[in-house]
Order: sequence, then C-alpha cells, then structure tokens
Amino acid sequence: MTDTTDSSTPTSRKHRQRQAGSARSAFNVRDFRRIWFGSFASNIGTWIQNVVLPIYIYSRTGRASFVALLIFAQLGPILLLSIPGGVIADRVNRKKFLISMQFLQLCCSLLLAFFAAQNSSIWLLFAAQLGVGIGNALNIPAWSTMLTSLVPPQDIAGAISLNSTVINGARVIGPIFVAILSQWNVTTAEFFVINAVTYLFVIFALLSVKVPEITRDTTKGWRRFTFAFQIARERKVVSRLVLTLASFSLLSLPYVGLFPAIAKLNFGIESQGMTYKWFYATWGLGACIGGLSVSTLFWDVDNRKLIRLGFASFSVSMMAFAVAPNVPIAFFSVFFLGGAYFFTTTAMQTVLASGLTPEIRARVMALWFMAFGGTVPIGNLIFGPLIDRYGSQWLLILGSLWAAVLWWWCDIERLERTELIDDNLAVL
Repeated sequence: MTDTTDSSTPTSRKHRQRQAGSARSAFNVRDFRRIWFGSFASNIGTWIQNVVLPIYIYSRTGRASFVALLIFAQLGPILLLSIPGGVIADRVNRKKFLISMQFLQLCCSLLLAFFAAQNSSIWLLFAAQLGVGIGNALNIPAWSTMLTSLVPPQDIAGAISLNSTVINGARVIGPIFVAILSQWNVTTAEFFVINAVTYLFVIFALLSVKVPEITRDTTKGWRRFTFAFQIARERKVVSRLVLTLASFSLLSLPYVGLFPAIAKLNFGIESQGMTYKWFYATWGLGACIGGLSVSTLFWDVDNRKLIRLGFASFSVSMMAFAVAPNVPIAFFSVFFLGGAYFFTTTAMQTVLASGLTPEIRARVMALWFMAFGGTVPIGNLIFGPLIDRYGSQWLLILGSLWAAVLWWWCDIERLERTELIDDNLAVL
C-alpha cells in the first residue's frame, strides 16, 4: 500500500494539510478508497435484501415473530462466532479469508433466491439466511480491523465514520432501488440474485489492494478465545462501552428488525407499499448523515462528548417517533431517529477502536460486534411475539427511556477521571 505519510511525497504533504481524523483525510488513502467503493456497492445489495426479506416473510405469515426469526438467522451468528472470527483474523492471511467469506455469502444468497422462487418452507429460507449470517459473523472482525489498518492511526475516526456512511447510504439507496425495480415487476427471488452479484464488487476490490500484515497472534490454547474478555475486565472504558452497546441493542434497537410490523401497527403503513419503502429510506438517510457527521461536522469534538449527545438525541427522537400522531410527523421523527442511532454508535466505536493497538484490535472488536449485532436478534425474538399481542408503541417508549439511562451511565470522561483518581490513590 502506498505510504501516504511519507514526508518526501507531495501526496503526504497534502494529507498533513487536511484535518487528521476527518473523513476527507481517510478518503485520501487510495486503498481505503477502493475498498470503500466496493463495500458501498455490495452493501446496496445487502440492504436490498434486508428490505425485501422481512417484507416477504411478513406478507407470507403476517407475524412479527417470524420476521424476528429470520433476523436471528442473519444476526444471531454474530453472538457466537465473532470471537472465533476475531481469533481467525489474527492468525490467517486476512485478504484470502475475507474473499472466502464474501464468496460464502454470495452462494447462500443464491440459495435464498432459489428457495424464494419456489416458495419453499420458512425453514429452508432460515437455513439459507443462516449461511449468510455465518459468513457475515466470521467476516466482521477481520473486515473492521482491515479497514482501520488501511489508514494512518490518526485517521481511524474518519475511516469508521465513512464505513458507517457505507452502511447507511446503502440503507437509503437499497429501498429506493427496491421501489423502482418493483415497478418493473422484479420478483423477490430476483432481488436476492441482485444481492448475490454485488458481493463481486468487494471481491474485486480486495483483489486490487494490499492488506497490511500485522504481528501474528502468539496466544496459545483457550486463552485465544478469552483474551478479549480479559481486556474488557482490565480496561473499564472497554467494558463500559461494550455493556452499554449490548443493552442499547437489546432494549432500544429491536425496532430496526421489526420495522415492517411497527410501520403497520403504529402508522398503518403497509410493508409492501411505496410509502413504506420511502419511510425506510428516510430513516436510512438520517442514519447516513448521522454517522458521517461524526467525522465532518463534529470532527474536532471529543467523541466521548458525542456519545452522550447521541444518547440524548436518540431518547428524544425515539419518544417523538413513538407518539407521532400521523404519518408526516412519523417521517420527520424517523429521520432524526436514524441520525441519532448511528451518530451514537459511530462515536462509541471510534472511542473503542482508537484505544486498541492493531495487534489486539480484531479480537477485542469482536466483543463490539457481539454486543451490536448479536443482541439485536435476541431483542427481536423477545419482543416480536409481544408486539403481535400488545402492539408496538410501548416498545418504542421503552427504547427511549433506556437511551436516557445510558446518557447518564455511558459518561466515559467521568469514568476515566474516576479511574485516574483510583490509580493515584493506589500509588499513594
């Protein structure tokens, strides 16, 4: 990879003139930029599938609990396989491993398309989606560490923010593609084929870049799998961030996976209609802007402060969404809800990743993805059947109230001050 920090090159001088940590600075790195474009294209396909699959399942069953089951197949493996994925990422050739995981997800997406075309049983769809989920769970720690290794350490915040933009920009474009292509009678199975093809963009991007090597993990035996938990026990900031995210995902974020049911029950928006697709895209646009703003509008603000600002904003916007009396106000509030969601999580991930060395980042970040993606499907499985019986407004109110609690609890600056005082007292 070209070393953009070499003081002898014009590129490096331009790089230093840009604000370190900003999105622009990270985007200046050629290999990161190539991966970013490939990932963006692939994520559009992923979010096409993420929009279409819940709609397809809900239209066939009419039950939020079955939607939750498919979300569990997609995200549940993250809870069990993130740690093994992090261990593997620290011991193998990351480039080859990442390409193999993309190929696995491609094949399982084609299987999903075949089963949907045949109107196969829900359990076959579950199995195909589980394959996608396994590939994704093993891929995530290596992918996250690879991204941050492509840029200088001071630009990690910009890289993380741009990665959030990939995910959430795709959340916007994916539903728009679904809305447009639906007018041309593209079937559910064909949407899944489109997603499968988009994995090729990431594979080609990975083949075109040099993934930096890191010092190999020399940890032996079972400790390879418990290392991340040991770090969390020793570093209070790591444990506070991971526990905060786990509870946030469990109690405040189940609405993401249950979006079709909430849209219908709260606002009468049918998941198969155009209004729903624009509703989802509005939320995704907010999330895109929220994640990107961390390294643009707020690039010079301490991310520890942004975390608390994000939780406060999420709590207010979630409550507004919960009590919205009509569809126009729901559109307005869901935009800010999406923004607060990824503004908060992007700031949290930046604080966590910036405090880890490259040698341990993949294994420790596995805890982050367990907390983020792994607990969401558990929340869906718990709350999906309850929504079927009692409606969904109470779930949104619960999420708002819990975010307010986390605004108080996830005060990283206060935690670090307390830890410093305790260390000083121990020395005395």
